Amino acid sequence: MKNKFNFKYFGVAIGFLALMESCKAPMATVIASKAKEEVPQTYQNQENNSEQKNSGLIPWKQFFTDADLTNLIEIALKNNQDLMITLQEIEIAKANVLYKSGSLKPTVSAGGGIGAEKTARYTSSGAGNASTKMEGDKNIPEPLPDFRFGLSADWEFDIWHKLRTEKEAAVAHYLSTVEGKNFVLSSLIAEVADNYYELLALDNQLDIIQKYIVLQQKALEVSKIQKQATATTELAVKKFEAELAKSKAAKFDLNQQITEKENIINSLLGRFPQPIVRNKENFMKLVPQAVYTGIPNELLDNRPDIKAAELELKSAKLDVEAARKEFYPSLHIGATLGLQAFNPTYLTKIPESIASNLVGDIAGPLINKTAIQANFKTADAKQIQALYEYDKTVVNAYLDVSSLMSKIKNMEGYYKLKAEQSKALDDSNEIAVLLFKNSRADYLEVLLNQRDALDAKMELVEAKKNQLNAVVDIYKGLGGGWK
Repeated sequence: MKNKFNFKYFGVAIGFLALMESCKAPMATVIASKAKEEVPQTYQNQENNSEQKNSGLIPWKQFFTDADLTNLIEIALKNNQDLMITLQEIEIAKANVLYKSGSLKPTVSAGGGIGAEKTARYTSSGAGNASTKMEGDKNIPEPLPDFRFGLSADWEFDIWHKLRTEKEAAVAHYLSTVEGKNFVLSSLIAEVADNYYELLALDNQLDIIQKYIVLQQKALEVSKIQKQATATTELAVKKFEAELAKSKAAKFDLNQQITEKENIINSLLGRFPQPIVRNKENFMKLVPQAVYTGIPNELLDNRPDIKAAELELKSAKLDVEAARKEFYPSLHIGATLGLQAFNPTYLTKIPESIASNLVGDIAGPLINKTAIQANFKTADAKQIQALYEYDKTVVNAYLDVSSLMSKIKNMEGYYKLKAEQSKALDDSNEIAVLLFKNSRADYLEVLLNQRDALDAKMELVEAKKNQLNAVVDIYKGLGGGWK
């Protein structure tokens, strides 16, 4: 009497094996972000009106009003190599999602083969009493050829949703690369704007040096005339000559800095060296745009680097879950359907030449789990690492905005006082030159006044640049630029 296969017992066996393996699977480390829960409600010294608006939500074309600057940014967004590299990283992550999706579906392939087999007489197969005759009293050929052609399929039945978890992890990583691209966009826009303002500042400092050289040349001529009139000495002449040479040397240094800054901008724009179109005339009249910060919690949604870190954390958690399910048994189903015969002419004889096979295998790791244990520990450590990276990103984002808010406020006061200092030194310089011409002031007083006036003007230009750069940086810090 034939034994009948009992699916109930088969299901019990599968359940017992799965239960046994799940009990042996290690537990993942439970993690939670502290930084996200502890984000302050407001920034330090934040004004009430700053809470109502958020400059980070303003599109960059509306935030930056300089036509030359916006044109440079548009070129950078089209040609920047770092941005292009980031876009390819997105494509790689997208392809990985497709790969993980494909693993959920059966694999079907078509193929064929030719072979020959001769069984030894004194073997379990060769010692049988199988007939050596076939139709028409023809002997079965020896060795026995084998011609086959058909379809084969293989499918891993995702009973524990391990493959789905791996796909979800790949999707989270893909979304993280998209946010990474947004962060590159925001950083690129800010970098172009920062370097543009720095270039304008160098242009203005070069103009100041050139004007200062003219004043020093006039002072040198006066000192020579006074020497001839015995109103001063050769020492005064040499001092003025030395100061003039120093200023001319500074001019060469500024020219080099301008060339390097232009090349930095050209590099950001992905092009070979060429002049940067700009208008330096109104640089000192530029008024930094008012910035509204909103509330700190908005950083979690606006800043791409925070969102990317959060998605990487999600991906890492899913990787741990998938690695844990490697300890569970897996079910593979394989099937073949095709034509097979020892003579090609018999392949057309259907159904005699039809061959098929259906196999289901369930297997789970029992001994020597070192590899999957190592994989699980690696995934668990990576998720903890991703958590620290996320917390670090959140904290640094808040600190960046807080520091830049303070910088904008302090630079406003600094610029105002530097402007007053520069004006006072200009007035005193005119007085010193007039007194020197009338032999009522020493040449050292003229030199010191001119030097102080030059330093004040250069520092005033630097202060204006720092004001504008602080506004650009806080715009980026608030998550602006990528939308």
